[in-house]
Amino acid sequence: MRFRPSPYVLLVLANVLWAGNWVIGRAMRGDIPPLALSFWRWMIALMFILPLARPHLRRDWPMLTSSWRWLALFGLLGTATYNALAYVGLQYTTATNGLLLNSFVPVAIVALGWAFMGKRLRSVELLGVAISLLGVLTIVARGDPRTLTLLELNIGDAWVIASVLAWAIYTLLLPHRPNVHPLSFLAGISFFGLLELAPAYGWEIASGRRMTLDWTTLAAIAYTGVFAALLGFVFWNRGVAEVGPAKAGLYYHLLPVFGIALSIFFLAEQPEVYHALGVALIFTGIGLNGGKPR
Repeated sequence: MRFRPSPYVLLVLANVLWAGNWVIGRAMRGDIPPLALSFWRWMIALMFILPLARPHLRRDWPMLTSSWRWLALFGLLGTATYNALAYVGLQYTTATNGLLLNSFVPVAIVALGWAFMGKRLRSVELLGVAISLLGVLTIVARGDPRTLTLLELNIGDAWVIASVLAWAIYTLLLPHRPNVHPLSFLAGISFFGLLELAPAYGWEIASGRRMTLDWTTLAAIAYTGVFAALLGFVFWNRGVAEVGPAKAGLYYHLLPVFGIALSIFFLAEQPEVYHALGVALIFTGIGLNGGKPR
């Protein structure tokens, strides 16, 4: 009998692997520029994906070529934009802040689905969106409303929020992915993501930013490529395909749980009171939205 892992277990494992990715992005910010880390992460992932995907690519090639525009869009949102923006954000904000802001993803999925895709929301769900947004503002303002009025915001938080929106759109659009094997799909979006990321990476190099090459940086890039990119995306895409984007999005709030624990242990970061308040508001909003597929 063929073993078939639970989609819920896969969603949990994806978040464990991605939590480590956020910690590495923050820890290596001085040694690996953000666009370099994003580019080589996906280059390594693609090197592992292609041999595994080869038999599926042969069968799925007609569908992949006819759906190349969708693959390009998924590559832009899921492999290029999301990772690059998150790594840029981690140059300026803590891993704890980035992880907690990322917990807004489930509500961002619901809000964007309502605003642009005609998803119907009840009053209590709209209230949940508003409360979660208040939680995001609490974290961004560091618990001080004057930060918002004086526009003294951390630019890193803004980059992270932009990455959250990119990932929410990616997840919402996953039901429109080509009907191909998950490895064929991952190979396709990795290829397009690298093409779309290459000009920005070239600009980073031209601006004089270079990464330090040693065993630590190589190990960090290898982790982001093999575990966070390859296995994380395979697990996430399979989980979303089986349970739907709304339910899968709720599992994303496990990311700060795992990530903050790793940040405390490896980066010596300590959560503040406003972190607890902000994440409590975000999770309240998630609870009000219920998590039922729409």
